[in-house]
Order: sequence, then C-alpha cells, then structure tokens
Amino acid sequence: MLDSFLGKIRRYIIPKKVFSFFQPAYHKTLSFMAALLYRFPSKKINVIAVIGTKGKSSTVEIINSILEEAGYRTALSNTIRFKVGDTSWNNLYKMSMPGRFFAQKLLRSAVKDKCDYMIMEITSQGALFYRHRFIELNTLVFTNISPEHIEAHGSYENYLSSKLSVAKNMVNSTKNNRTIIVNSDDKESNKFTNYPVENKISFNICDIEPYIIKDVGLEFTLNGKTIQSKLSGLFNLYNILASITVAQNEGISLEKISSAIEKLETIPGRVEKIKLDKQDFGVIVDYAHTPDSLEKLYQVFRSSENICVLGGTGGGRDTWKRGEMGRIAEKYCDQIILTNEDPYDEDPDKIVRDVAAGIKSKKPMIIMDRREAIKYAVTQAKTGDSVLITGKGTDPYIMGPNDTKIPWSDANIAREELLKVLNIEK
Repeated sequence: MLDSFLGKIRRYIIPKKVFSFFQPAYHKTLSFMAALLYRFPSKKINVIAVIGTKGKSSTVEIINSILEEAGYRTALSNTIRFKVGDTSWNNLYKMSMPGRFFAQKLLRSAVKDKCDYMIMEITSQGALFYRHRFIELNTLVFTNISPEHIEAHGSYENYLSSKLSVAKNMVNSTKNNRTIIVNSDDKESNKFTNYPVENKISFNICDIEPYIIKDVGLEFTLNGKTIQSKLSGLFNLYNILASITVAQNEGISLEKISSAIEKLETIPGRVEKIKLDKQDFGVIVDYAHTPDSLEKLYQVFRSSENICVLGGTGGGRDTWKRGEMGRIAEKYCDQIILTNEDPYDEDPDKIVRDVAAGIKSKKPMIIMDRREAIKYAVTQAKTGDSVLITGKGTDPYIMGPNDTKIPWSDANIAREELLKVLNIEK
C-alpha cells in the first residue's frame, strides 16, 4: 500500500528526468525503509529464493511441499499465492514479486509465526527496482534463462544483469553457509557461480537418469530409488530436480523427498488439469507466456489432437514474441483460437493480429471474448483431444486500459463451460 502511494507521488509530482536521475537511490531508500520498519526480519529466518525465467513458482511450490513433508513450518511468496504457516491466500497483485513493504511485512509475519523457512520467487523486474535489497538469503536457486521482459530492461544483457544482481547482493548477506544452486544445463549458469559464497552446487538432468516423461506424469531415478510424479513435462522434471537439490542441501532424507513429490497432485495454473465427471477429453490451464514455455507445454501433448486457446500476453511489452507464439501454435495445434489476454493500453485486436501474422498455413479462429473462446474450444473437443488454455494461469484479472481490471480465472471459466457442455448440474 505504501509502495503504491509513494509511486503515485513519484509519477504525478516529480518530473520524469529528475526521477530517472535519482531512481536508484529512491528504490534503495524505500527498500531500506521497509526493512527498517519491520526490523530486518530476514535475519531471523532461513530464506530460500528462486530466480530464472521459467519454473520459479512451481519450484517454490515443490520446495515448500518437501519442507512441509519433512516437518518444517513454512512461508512462501510467488506468482500463485502467499502463505504463512497454516494460512494461504491468492496473489491478487498481478505482480510475481510485490512491493518492498509487503515483502518485509510478510517476512515479519513468518518470523512471528515461528516459520522455519521462507521460500520466495524473485523476478528480474523486482530486482530492477531493488525489491530484493535488505532481504538476506541463505540459498539462491537459478532455474534457467531465456529472453523475456526485453522492452522493460532494454536488452537481454540487461535482463540477465538484473537476475545476476540477486546473486551479487547475496554476497552482502550475513547468513552462514550461503548457497547458490544452479541448473548447469543452462548456458548462463556459470555466471551465477562467480560470486564468493560458501557453497556452490550444480544440478543437471543426468542426476536423475533414467527418467521417463509420460503422457500423464513423470518417472525418474534418484540415488537408485524410482520416484513417480503426477506433474507433467520435461520442464517440471527440472523444477523437481532443483527442489531436490535444495532439499538435499538442507539434509532432508530421500524418503521424505520422494514422499512429498509423489503426493503433490498439481500446481494451480501450471499444467493444471480441469477434470469433471463424464469428461473424455483433456482441458489444461497453463501460465505459458513465452515462446519457449509455450513450445515446451505443447510438446507434452504431442500425442493428442490439440485445440489451443492463446493470446499475445501483455499489451505494450515484448511485442517481438507475438508472431513467434503464432508460429509455435501453428506447429503443434490442430485448431488455433486467438483471444484477448491482457491488452492494458494497447489495441487488443492489434495484439491478436500480430500473433496471427506468425501463422502461415492454418486459419486461426479469432474470438476476442475470452470466455467465448474457451467455450468454443471445449465444444469442439472430442474423445482424447486436449484443450490447452495458455497465457494467464492463475492471473486473477484481465488488465485493460488505464489499469482497469476484470476479475478472471481461466480455471473457473473452463469448469463453468464444461458443466454446460457436459450437461452437469452444479
């Protein structure tokens, strides 16, 4: 709330050129004020942060499940939700990493609740505005990196630099046994281990071979033990592997790790299966909003006929990827339905046309009303088909011009339309 108030003062009172000059000092000062107000709570709790382009929220959730299975009391913050001990609530901020005062207050609540761990998603844009400053980390996990938020950062190099600033800031942490954990299969991973911390641990897919990626679920071997997961896709295998590495570093037994992984049914908005009685086709809701994440999701469902509902992600940003999203949909989807997503102040019809420009050999259906698009998709589905609804995941609003927002849930809308199609009474 205070972050928002100060932001309005900055936007409407301070000239833009003046603010740009003092911007770094402004953000650092706010971060210090927030930490000071809540008495530097991160010093009192074990903090695990997850950074990367994809898989951050899922990795936070998997780490949390393992820690809970091991008997620890946990708090978390990610795109999906916030949690302190036994209390959990949805993230309605349309920000993966909310403001500094919120983060420090959440940390203080976790300390007051006697939580053993706080698991946090840290984003490049959060780091750009110094929201990670004065949060002292015990462990930093790097999942992967690919181009995203390029227009906000100015270049891929700046985007990467923003991620690296989290590792750089960790050097100032007063915690003991600071640990950086990286996915060594990612080409940028070595850059995150250049910082002087006590422990540097890498993981790669070879650590859990042999593995099997099934149509539904995963199977892999860890230290000679076969583990089954209900999560889908190679990307989730990497998220699980990152979480296992964290758990092993925390001294958690293989039995607890495997038990937690096998119990975890789904992660909201991440390959989330919407299933009702009498339904003989799949309906999947997923957050995929970059070309790479969209392609990896579609690859999971290569064995089915796919009806794909997608938009161009947020208006006014990352325009470069729209045609590429269309090209990927053309490659993997049997029917393509383009729809409105989060246009903000941009013309939503233009966004959809930009996506359609990447589709050359198929004719997409354009249904700008997102509910109608989802409704049409489920009415077209036949036995064994997959309806893939992407771009929003658990996002709680469709964002329009001048920060207007319409309450939204892809999962709830899909369920409502399925009830009608299947003639099921609520």
